[in-house]
Amino acid sequence: MIWWHCYPLGFVNAEDTAVHEVRHRLGQLTNWLDYLIQLGCNGMLLIPIFASVSHGYDTIDHLKIDSRLGDDSDFDELMWKAKERGVRVMLDGVFNHVAREHPIVQRALAAGPGTPDGDWLKWVDGFPYAFEGHFDLIELNFEYPPVIEYITDVMHHWLDRGIDGWRLDAAYAPGAPAWRPIVDAVKQTHPDAWLLGEVIHGDKDEFVIESGLDSVTQYELWHAIWESLNTRNFFNLDWALQRHRRFCETFRPQTFVSNHDVTRISSQLKDVRHVEHAALLLMLLPGVPSIYAGDEQRFTGVKLDAPRGDDAVRPPFPDTPHGLLPWGAGTFELYQRLLGLRRRNPWLVDGVVSSREVTNETIVVVVEGPEQVLEIVLNVSDADVELPRGEIVMESGDCRERVCGQGWAIGLSAR
Repeated sequence: MIWWHCYPLGFVNAEDTAVHEVRHRLGQLTNWLDYLIQLGCNGMLLIPIFASVSHGYDTIDHLKIDSRLGDDSDFDELMWKAKERGVRVMLDGVFNHVAREHPIVQRALAAGPGTPDGDWLKWVDGFPYAFEGHFDLIELNFEYPPVIEYITDVMHHWLDRGIDGWRLDAAYAPGAPAWRPIVDAVKQTHPDAWLLGEVIHGDKDEFVIESGLDSVTQYELWHAIWESLNTRNFFNLDWALQRHRRFCETFRPQTFVSNHDVTRISSQLKDVRHVEHAALLLMLLPGVPSIYAGDEQRFTGVKLDAPRGDDAVRPPFPDTPHGLLPWGAGTFELYQRLLGLRRRNPWLVDGVVSSREVTNETIVVVVEGPEQVLEIVLNVSDADVELPRGEIVMESGDCRERVCGQGWAIGLSAR
C-alpha cells in the first residue's frame, strides 16, 4: 500500500468551527481520486472526518460525518468512487480523547467520578483528565469495559460500511496493552482491516507485539531524514536505519516525511533541493509509505506552537487538480517515477535495509530482497561520488557524470 494522506477539513477550506447546515464538500475529494492514482498511490488516508467542535480532534459524534464535509450520502459516494478505482480508504479514529462537549463527557461531569457514567472518563484529583494539557480534550478511561465496547462498535460500524483500515490517533497515550482487546475484537470480524497506531516515542516493535496492531508511525526515521540532511550528518540516518531494520523484522512501519502534525518537508529542510533526497528515502525504504497531500507538489508550511498553528500545514486545495500551479510539476514527476519503481519492485516493502560508506555528507543505503539489491547514493557534499553498480534506473540531471551538492543516484541489480 502507498497512502495519500489528506486532512479533509483543511483540504476543502471548511469553517473553523462546526456548522448546523450540511455543506456537501466531500465530493471535492472524489475529484482527486484519479490524481491519486496518476501519482501512483492506491490508498487515501483521511484525517479525521467525524463531527467535531473545531479541528476534528475534538470529536462530538463518532458515527456522524462532520457537517462541514457532508453527510452519509456524500461519504457513500466517496467510498463507491474510491472502490470503483481500486483505492482503499483509511479513517482516523480519535478515541483516546473526545471534546468536552461530547455527550459522554457531559454525562460523566453530571454524574461525577465513581459512578457508571463517570467511569467513562479518566479522573485526577476529582477533575477529568485533559489530553496533554488541552482543556477541551478529555481522555476516555480504557480500563472501563463500556469504553472498550464503544470504541470497538464504532470501528466495526465504519468497517462494515466499507473502509479498509483505521489510524488510531494518539495510540501511545493509553498504552499498547489497552488496545489489545479492541484489536482482537476488530480482527475477529474484519481480519483484513489494516490498523495503524500513532506512536511517537519508544520501541515500536514492542508496541506492535503488545497491542496487536499491524503498524505504527515511524517518527524516528522521519526525524533522522530531515535532521541528517540539515546537519550534514548521515551517521544520524545510519543509526535510524539500524533501528528501522529491527522494527521491520516484526512489522511494516508506516513511513513519512510530512504529515498533518509537523512542518512540511519542503519547509523543514534548510536546502529545499534536498527534498529529492527525502523523497528517495521515503519511496524506496522498507515499510508502508504515506505521502502527505501536497508534498508531491513541493507545498510548504511551517507548524507553529501557537493558536491555529497547524493552519499552514493544512491548507485548502483547488476543487480539482487542474487548479494546481505548475511550479510543482518537477517534484510530482519525481514522485511518479519513484512510485513506479516501488510498484515494479513490491519486494521493497519487506526489504532488508543497511548502509555503507557512511560519512557526514555521503551514504550508500542498501535495500536487499530475495533476488535484487537496490542501492541509493546520497551526497550533500561538493565532492564526486561513484555511482552504484548495476543498471542505473534513475538519475538526476548530469549526476551520472558528476554527483555534487544535492546529488543522488539509484542503482538496481540482481543479487
